[in-house]
Amino acid sequence: MKQMLFLMLAAALLAVGGTPAMPQQHTSSLEGLVLGSDNKPVANASVTYQSGGGNAPHVVHTDAQGRFSVSKLRADIYDVRASAQGIYSDWKKNVNLRPGQITTLTLRLTHAPEAPTAPPTAQR
Repeated sequence: MKQMLFLMLAAALLAVGGTPAMPQQHTSSLEGLVLGSDNKPVANASVTYQSGGGNAPHVVHTDAQGRFSVSKLRADIYDVRASAQGIYSDWKKNVNLRPGQITTLTLRLTHAPEAPTAPPTAQR
């Protein structure tokens, strides 16, 4: 009797082209803009992101308008930083991505490595 009921239900679903509803996985997205010290968008900047759990960092690049987008991220806490031509932004730490959420950031390139100083000249 139970087998017959199951077969009838399965046949009815197939007849209407339906499938049983499956729970959707809600992933998060991270998007944003990278600006230079002149407040202009930076094309082809590297955007590094890693989860707070210590997973390996990943890198995406900005488009011609300085925009970046990372989709299908697991809900977690992330650290994000941009760089281009040796200039870096501050780390945006503890960016909390919730399931199904799109988080938008603006990263500003402001930090350049210090140039090495010349050694002192010898006095004769």
